[in-house]
Amino acid sequence: MNGLIDFHTHILPQIDDGSKSIEESIKMVELLAKQNVKTIVATPHFYANRIGISEFIEKRNTAYNKLRSKLKLSNIEILLGAEVKYYEGISRLENLNQLCIEKSNLLLLEMPFARWTEFEIKELLELSCLKNITVVIAHIERYIGFQNKSTIKRLRENGVLIQTNANFFTGFFTKHKACSMFKNGEIQFIGSDCHGSVYRPPHIAKAYEIIKKKHDSDFFEEYCSFIESFFDKKINS
Repeated sequence: MNGLIDFHTHILPQIDDGSKSIEESIKMVELLAKQNVKTIVATPHFYANRIGISEFIEKRNTAYNKLRSKLKLSNIEILLGAEVKYYEGISRLENLNQLCIEKSNLLLLEMPFARWTEFEIKELLELSCLKNITVVIAHIERYIGFQNKSTIKRLRENGVLIQTNANFFTGFFTKHKACSMFKNGEIQFIGSDCHGSVYRPPHIAKAYEIIKKKHDSDFFEEYCSFIESFFDKKINS
């Protein structure tokens, strides 16, 4: 890849609890550009009990178009997606695949902040069986302390992918766990989960630097190619 990817952001203006203005969104993009991030995945929150998919997509596209019209950095690719809040029965939501990240079938799913029930785990597995959806669990570090040790392994063995926030790698008390999970193939995607230019800013380069230091350059290139493969090799083209 020509640059890094930030897989989880709230950079779109005035659509969720992320960026509050176009100006702030531009600052966030500029901060990521300085970190050699070339692809930004915009994942505003989606709550099925608050908004329908069609209305959400319309609002998301409007926010994106406003940002793109003012953004001078033409070499930054912004892919549209969503951070979808899990609820019981989500596997039956019509047109759920429309919330997948652009150019892919990846669905970023925010799970409950508690120990997941067997019903919830089975529904995740049911989602993972759908041909047009590959589930990616958002910021896994927030949930793993609640789960049985075998849960993540079980999900991974059934095709569920994992995203973690960059601060999992940079935190003094968590970086060892993050590196261990990454080495064991338990983490596939890294995102800043940025919400602003000052509050929860987009810091992701340090996490990638830690990964580079732990592995040789060939490994990192293979990892970038692995990420690219989920986007049909269109990413950063």
